Amino acid sequence: MLKSFYSRLLTRKQSSIIAQKKCSVPSVSDSFPRFSGKEFCTSAVESGSLLSTTISVPNIKRVIKNSGFECEDGFSCVRTLCPVCPEEGEKRKGIYINKITGNFTCPACQHLGTWSSIEKFFLNGKMVRNGREMTRSRENFMTSKSKKTEIALPEGLRLFNEVEPGWFRRVLDDIGLPQDVEAVLGSLQTQVSQDLSEIYLPLRDVTEGIVGYKIFSVEDQTESTLPGLNCSGILVHKPTTISSKKDLQNAVLVLNMLDFFTLAVSKINFVVICLPHGLKSLPQQCLPGLERFQKLVLWFNHDSPGWDTARHFAKKLEEKRCLFVRPTEAHPTPFRAFRQGLDLKVILQKAEPVLHKAITTFSALRQDVLSDLQNIDKVQGVKWKRYPTLTKLLKGHRKGELTVLTGPTGSGKTTFMSEYSLDLALQGVTTLWGSFEIRNTRLASTLLRQLAGQRLDENLSAFDQWADAFEKLPIYFMTFHGQQTIKVVMEAIEHAQYVHDIQHVIIDNVQFMMGTSEDSRHVDRFWKQDAIIAAFRTFATRKNSHVTLVIHPRKERDAEDLTTSSIFGSAKASQEADNVLIIQDKRLTSLRGKKYLQVAKNRYSGDLGVMPLDFDKEALSYAQKKKKEQKDSTEAAS
Repeated sequence: MLKSFYSRLLTRKQSSIIAQKKCSVPSVSDSFPRFSGKEFCTSAVESGSLLSTTISVPNIKRVIKNSGFECEDGFSCVRTLCPVCPEEGEKRKGIYINKITGNFTCPACQHLGTWSSIEKFFLNGKMVRNGREMTRSRENFMTSKSKKTEIALPEGLRLFNEVEPGWFRRVLDDIGLPQDVEAVLGSLQTQVSQDLSEIYLPLRDVTEGIVGYKIFSVEDQTESTLPGLNCSGILVHKPTTISSKKDLQNAVLVLNMLDFFTLAVSKINFVVICLPHGLKSLPQQCLPGLERFQKLVLWFNHDSPGWDTARHFAKKLEEKRCLFVRPTEAHPTPFRAFRQGLDLKVILQKAEPVLHKAITTFSALRQDVLSDLQNIDKVQGVKWKRYPTLTKLLKGHRKGELTVLTGPTGSGKTTFMSEYSLDLALQGVTTLWGSFEIRNTRLASTLLRQLAGQRLDENLSAFDQWADAFEKLPIYFMTFHGQQTIKVVMEAIEHAQYVHDIQHVIIDNVQFMMGTSEDSRHVDRFWKQDAIIAAFRTFATRKNSHVTLVIHPRKERDAEDLTTSSIFGSAKASQEADNVLIIQDKRLTSLRGKKYLQVAKNRYSGDLGVMPLDFDKEALSYAQKKKKEQKDSTEAAS
């Protein structure tokens, strides 16, 4: 009897462990480490990559209301009071819970956390076993919230109103802005550097606290943001012409300082807002500061990227309240419109809603077609600087497309794709790497060596310089390695696209998302790969992001060239792909054989062809060298 009792107990324990393993979902909150200095930072809080695995807005509202707290439903966030922070008088601090990610933002201390970390406090400790554990959880929570990021400002800054105004009037004349801009800068508590070369405009959060600065260079009219990533503040100006409360609920969003200055001095009944990071990203920490506006007009760049970004940001801001100023020659950006003598009020009145129920006629598409024709170079996509031949064939790297890369084992697919993505990232294309075949440390080492163009193990003194430069690039890495399910991977990608505004996703390679479940032996592998391809095709189209998939080819004879039919699996991969790139390696089958990249499919322009791949081992680079420059340098030497 005793033996049978222990047997039943062991069986129950094993069943419990198996159930826990089945129920537990791998956390994707740490799936986007950033290359920080000399090591990868995998802290989800630092990278802003927090995600609750079970996001349900009705459930969040129900938990909050059952705890006795008031719940205010906004456009992109749910607002309530913090159940953990100590009361200050009769008021607690307010927090904002994002409806998509479930992350909560506390403007009072600039803290970003997951819903799961604060849910137990709304449940009055029901998720915690005893009072001691509740106290410990509260202390840990308050400790994490107390970590504030200090803004390092240069010494010698002075208020704009304390500086002799004559110098800036000359700057305004050179730029072409009216003198009224001086009054706007004075009202915003603007500061000026000691040498009068830079202007610091404060970025404020929903509590009106200063959480960053927009820096405007007087000499070349360039701008930057401090802090450089995930700034939770926006630059807001209320024109003196606004008198009614209704007009205070309408705002115009712009991307740069010149547009902001132009609208700030114009007589429009809109609040003027400048976003912190321009086209790069709209951090979820900024969304609470935009909740009070009922109507948002997005007046972005006069090109195709600005148009794409406006549509993407509108999904974060709630499309129902967003309107567009379509990017055409008749509707340029505010500063350009002012220089051309156009009426800004008339352009604003022509802003159109983002959300359309249906498109049934050409008249609904007419303005989009006109915008594409006027910006044909931008529509073609981002050009590769290291691969001019590839740019000539594909025209550019475009959003919303699916690219498939294949090639023999050991032909350099990952090395080529590293430089391919680095070229785009250097031009501002936000990239997410999913490398299941090699670890992120080795991948980052390859990217860093390609950026430096030299072996850093033999020149360690230059490591910090190149590492600092690499850290500024918009490249993120998923920490998955080895076999992964498509569900977990897509969950991480969807989150990264929302939080970091990812424009390019790379999966190396697709075969690592097959055969991970217990039922895989009962499922046709071709059918499973087709489902994976369909998922990425849908993501690319729905989120307007470019997806590049690395897929191994079938086993074929070395003497035969690979074709689109050589891609492993069924024909779905080549059918769904907009571009098919094949690395052909003839070095092992011919005495003078070479390696080259073949464009086997090009849905955009139809141009096909090959690009030689000459490998520079020192720089791990396939970059094409300009023959004319080499010839000129040879002639000059002779």
